Amino acid sequence: MEIQRTQYLEQLIAFMWDGQIKVITGLRRSGKSYLLRTLFRHYLLSQGVDEGHILSFELDLARDIKFRHPLYLAEEVRKRVEGKEGKYYLFVDEIQLSDEVPNPYHAEGKRITFYDALNDLRSLPNLDIYVTGSNSRMLSSDILTEFRGRSDEVRVHPLSFAEFYAALGGDKYDAFDEYALFGGMPFLLSCPNAITKMNYLQSLCSEVYLKDIVERKKIKREDVLSAIFDLLCSSVGSLTNPNQLTHALNSKQHLSRSNAVSPNTVKSYIDALEDAFLFTTCKRWDVKGKAYFDYPNKYYCEDVGLRNARIGFRQQELTHIMENIIYNELVIRGFKVDVGVVYGNSVDAKGRTIKVAREIDFIATRGSQRVYIQSAYALHDAQKAETENRPFLLTEDSFQKIIIRNDIRNRWYDDRGILNIALIDFLLDPHLL
Repeated sequence: MEIQRTQYLEQLIAFMWDGQIKVITGLRRSGKSYLLRTLFRHYLLSQGVDEGHILSFELDLARDIKFRHPLYLAEEVRKRVEGKEGKYYLFVDEIQLSDEVPNPYHAEGKRITFYDALNDLRSLPNLDIYVTGSNSRMLSSDILTEFRGRSDEVRVHPLSFAEFYAALGGDKYDAFDEYALFGGMPFLLSCPNAITKMNYLQSLCSEVYLKDIVERKKIKREDVLSAIFDLLCSSVGSLTNPNQLTHALNSKQHLSRSNAVSPNTVKSYIDALEDAFLFTTCKRWDVKGKAYFDYPNKYYCEDVGLRNARIGFRQQELTHIMENIIYNELVIRGFKVDVGVVYGNSVDAKGRTIKVAREIDFIATRGSQRVYIQSAYALHDAQKAETENRPFLLTEDSFQKIIIRNDIRNRWYDDRGILNIALIDFLLDPHLL
């Protein structure tokens, strides 16, 4: 089955021959290698590129293991490309497996890494360079820093619902139920049944992602990292902060004072989970004050199937799962996403007027575009609808406002210009925003 990743393929095509190193990043098993070695390769061949001009090194395979030595890799590529006619393309897959080696000309100097090799090869005028890497030894923050403005990043996410449905077909409502439970990791489309899917997702969490983080970050408290992973999965879409998580962790595990976890440790482990692309922080933004709050924040999982697997496919709160899916969809569409905070007046029990903070689920911004979005699983009555609408009105501006719902099938605008749209309709309409 060939899964179309058109958005990412178009990014790679747009970056061709711009003099930069193309770095494909993202969660492990989200389709980075497939994008490069299958989809982009097919595109190049369709454009008449000679297959012999596509140099591919897969550092996780025994046949290419010697090229983990960065100097050997650079030497081999130069031998095939330098001074030759025509354009060449270099693919290096799993580049995090590249070794660090001593500088042969300066034994006490800085060790040679793949950054050095690729920056050297970048000087070849007839070579265009593309690399992918997993999270165990290389993350985007590392590689983009090392290349210092000489790279383009293509961030690959698990399948959006539109990509998932295009590959799966059938009834879109049945497809969404499957997506909301198992998520969009591409390999799932080849799994024969639910048990296989569950086992695959649970194995990714425990045998791939957590072990990668422990190895890379040299984590001392694996039990704490695992517990924080669970807590974040349980609380997607809820406001929290490291202090709250620390208290919950120490209480849940009945840790003694000598063995208790500090908020700083919790914060560093959350950062590690984010660095591995498992979670993203969604900060709160004061719409009128135009400033971010320090805490609390919301955390969303990169894939709802991984979230569900990590907590044993329990806690299927569809309101939170729906919110997580919408957040991921907005990020995939290139928006920066925050939680909105606006203030309105209310009357307390003593009849006094007080200022009350009200929340807009998402403020999605892309350049000068801004969209306010509420995620509402169902609006059963006029009072519930008014509760969802009120924060929009408090913004007192004319930016687009949308309520995404799971209890309607057709889209419509109310008399205040607020769009009500079905969740699946939103996910399958790339031109709405």
